[in-house]
Amino acid sequence: MTTPLTAYSSFPRFHVSVDCIIFAVDNDSLNVLLIKRDFEPEKGKWSLIGGFVNDNESVDEAARRVLQELTGLNDVFVRQIGAFGEIDRDPGARVISVAYFALLNRNEVDEKVLKEYNADWVNVNTLPPLGFDHPGMISKALSVMRRKILTDALAFNLLPEYFTLTQLQTLVETVTGKELDKRNFRKRIAEIPGLEQTDLIDKESSKRGARLYRFVHPA
Repeated sequence: MTTPLTAYSSFPRFHVSVDCIIFAVDNDSLNVLLIKRDFEPEKGKWSLIGGFVNDNESVDEAARRVLQELTGLNDVFVRQIGAFGEIDRDPGARVISVAYFALLNRNEVDEKVLKEYNADWVNVNTLPPLGFDHPGMISKALSVMRRKILTDALAFNLLPEYFTLTQLQTLVETVTGKELDKRNFRKRIAEIPGLEQTDLIDKESSKRGARLYRFVHPA
């Protein structure tokens, strides 16, 4: 059944926003980017960074815009994890938010911009009290990211062009928060399309010299 255009005015109108859960690995710890709110609603609390969707952009475009404004980065891979629309999720108004996550290299983020937004990196294991329904967003984003860390090639975006399997395993362990069996891990990654062994040897981080690999995104 279709609704006549003239009948749209009889339906309630909601605000639509995006929230970005921005993760980064630093010193073998997984961090999420939060801002200390100096405005209402939820003034004084920590929260994710977000914004309303403009008339001239899609929700995906809005998420990329918010991420670029906060980090200074363009062309970052972002994944949508779902919509959050509980009636009382925002004390300011009825707002439906579409949440996205990204996994970045922390040293690529513009620290000056972070200071302008009163933003800081916080370890995912020691989160402060958060406003809105942002704890649930972070929890869902962590679940999706940890499940997709290898299948979506998220890990390879954080590694140098050439890397050892030990570097890859350490990164995956940091993101998932789990210690992995070396033999089982290498069996698992052997099935990943695009992971190639090279003839190069890493003699800096390994006395014996570890074989270097690279990842080529499948066409």
